[in-house]
Order: sequence, then C-alpha cells, then structure tokens
Amino acid sequence: MSSSSKASERITALLDDNSFVEIGALVTARATSFNLTPEETPSDGVVTGYGTIDGNLVFVYSQDPSVLGGSIGEMHAKKIAGLYDLAIKTGAPVIGLLDSTGLRLQEGPDALNAFASIYALEAKASGVIPQITAVFGSCGGGLALVAGMSDFTFMAEDGKLFVSSPNAVEGNKNTDTSAAVYKAQSGSVDAVSDANDVLRRIRDLVSVLPANNEDENTTDCTDDLNRACDAVAANAADVRAAAKDIADGYAFIETKADYAKDMVTGFVRLNGSTVGVVANAKTKLSTEGCRKAARFVNFCDAFEIPVVSLTNVDGFARTESEEKTIGAAAAQLAFAFADASVPKVNVVINAIGSAYGVMNAKATGADITIAFPDTKIGIMDADKAAQILAEGKSAEEIAAAAQQYDELQNGSASAAARGYIDQIVAPADLRKYLIGALEMLYTKREEVVSKKHGTV
Repeated sequence: MSSSSKASERITALLDDNSFVEIGALVTARATSFNLTPEETPSDGVVTGYGTIDGNLVFVYSQDPSVLGGSIGEMHAKKIAGLYDLAIKTGAPVIGLLDSTGLRLQEGPDALNAFASIYALEAKASGVIPQITAVFGSCGGGLALVAGMSDFTFMAEDGKLFVSSPNAVEGNKNTDTSAAVYKAQSGSVDAVSDANDVLRRIRDLVSVLPANNEDENTTDCTDDLNRACDAVAANAADVRAAAKDIADGYAFIETKADYAKDMVTGFVRLNGSTVGVVANAKTKLSTEGCRKAARFVNFCDAFEIPVVSLTNVDGFARTESEEKTIGAAAAQLAFAFADASVPKVNVVINAIGSAYGVMNAKATGADITIAFPDTKIGIMDADKAAQILAEGKSAEEIAAAAQQYDELQNGSASAAARGYIDQIVAPADLRKYLIGALEMLYTKREEVVSKKHGTV
C-alpha cells in the first residue's frame, strides 16, 4: 500500500461507507522555485473533502507524505482553508489527519504565509465548530500548532509531535518525539493508540459532540432513567466509575485520560443528551488538573453542553513546584466555572477548605447543588478544628468538640440549611436526580454582563 493510498484510505476508514466526496483533487503546486514544477504534486499533498460519520456531516483533510513529504505549501494550505470556509458556513466539524514534514522549503514566504492562514481560520472556527486532529506520522514545527489549536487531538502509536526537534535543542537528553512522551507528560493529545483505534475514537467523539455552537446532540435513551447507581452507592469517590454509572448505557468518553490523572474530564449522555463531566480523582487540586478542567469547561460552554461536576476536594497540592503555579491555574478553573453560562450541576462528595470554591460551588455559579447524606462541607476537617477550638483541653473534650463541630459546621444538612446545597439524595438515586435537574435547566437563560471577553 503506497503512502498516497494511505491518505485516502484513512478517510475511507474514518467515514461512513461510500460517503466521501473529494474537493480539489486536481489542485497542484504552482511555485517554480528550486525546480519544483517538473515534479508532480498530485492534490498538492493533501486530500480534502466531506462525508458523514453516523450520518452527520463532517469535513476532512488528510495529508499525503508521498508528495514532497506532505509538506505544506501555498496550494496545500489553500485547500485546507477552503475546507474551513465550507465547514464554518455549513456548521460542521473539521477533522485533520496529519502526516507532514512541515513547511515546504521550495515555496519560501508563500508557504509561510499559507501556513499562518490556517492558524487564522482555526482561531475563527474556535467555539463555532468542533476541530479534531489526529497525528499519524510526523507533526513537527508549525504544524504542531495546528494540533494544539484543535479542540481534541489523537495520536497513532508511531506518530511524532514536536515544535522543535529534540535533536536540535541544545542540552536535551531526551531525543524521543514519540507519542508515549506526550500522552503521559504534556497533555498535548487526548489519547494514543494504534491507527485503527484512533479513527474509532474520533468516530465515537463525533457521535456525542454537537455539529456546531448552535446545534444539539441528542438521541433516544433506551436506559432506565430511574436506574439505581450501584457503583456510586458503593464508592462515590471513585469518580471514573461514578461517571460511567450515571451515564446512559454506562458509556463515558474520557478526554486526556493519561494527563493530569487527578482530574477526570469527558462526555456522557443523560436521557439522550450530551453532558460534560468534570471530577476530582484525588482530593488535592493540582496545576495540571486545574488547567485540564478549565479548558474542558470552556469547550462545553462554547458549545452549549451542560456540565456536571463531581466535587471531592480538601485542598491544593502542596509541593514547592506546585506553589509556583497552582494559584494561577486554580484561578483559571474558578473563572471557567463562574463564567460558563450553560446549565451547571455540582455533586458534592466532600468539600473541605477553599478549594471547594474552585470546583463549581454554589457561589461560583452552580445552578443546582446535590450532596449525599454523609457529605462533609466546611472550612476545615473537624479533628483539626477541634485541636484549635479546644486547645489545652483533655482528649475527651477535644473529641467531643470535633463531633459537635462536624454536626454543626461540616454536615451536608447544615450546608443545606444555609442554602448552599439544594438537594440531599441517596447515592443510588444520583442518576435520576441529575436527569431531573438538567431537564429543568434545559431552557436556562442567563443575562451576561456586557464585555468582549474575560482576561483570566
């Protein structure tokens, strides 16, 4: 199988059978520098067109490394730009299958200008249509920014993603540009797997995403709306299991699962409607976890996807390196929740300390807050508070003070009495209460202060 056929075959494997329609198949390079014209450049190294995934319109471009290394020149970029124009006009996602050496050296400033035009269109499309990229071969230099500006990025196991080649970075001991490095450390990609699985993941993601910022993605729900949540009842703090447990058909599409594992983000369906989930897998908020969650909340808000948060926090990560960055990152997450105007429901598993305010608390914008009977909500753990309040007293008196503090200050009932919690429900009933809350919030309208955009 030639590289040229791979570009087309990737599209064929991604889309519904016989749905692909190619655009610009006869385009070739027009530059004459460095004796380029005698060399054939079929489709100028990129196959572009449209088709369907599960019957939904998508636009796709797939780079062809057999044509000048899949390098991006003037006409190559113009084909991608034309695809973006059509996608924005019709309100459909753009999917880019990347396999390129980067800028086409033979075309000099024409290629450089063409490259920048793709960035401009990605910025224009951001928040209007979903943008998904997948790295199958090399994705280096400026092309890495195309992946970075996408909403979601996947990588094949043999893919390479880098801005500056590690070999060109003075003093760099790690010369590996492989997918494994990026999936574990940088958060640059959502998932890494074999090429066929990458295409499956894209199909799964497109199936739950709205086509554009004015669209809804709903389907008929065949799951019991009142089904008991056994996993939540058994261990509500296992938030990955909880996300699956509340979802229609137990289906949870996690994003960036290998990055910032202390924070879980992804999509479920509740009564057939797509919902974003943000949850703490660990009780300490980290810099990377906050940034991961903030970007996810911003995406959901842009595309009118309701957000359900599962909050289980008792503070911020405490290390020297975290202290340098956690303040700004936590501020970004608090801003993202507070600024989002979509329906927001917060399920409080436990919330001790100021970190609670970062995770979609009532005061930072949650429309409905749900707690369990044994949920703890307060400024400080009862045992620590008792050490301060009953300082110098006997162990028995300190224990009594801790029990009293827990009942009066940290219980979910005391928070509900003050209006900070709207509903106290049994963990097994969580799914039906979430569905009810989101149905009630379906027609939510929120008047926003007149401004261009926030600055956090």
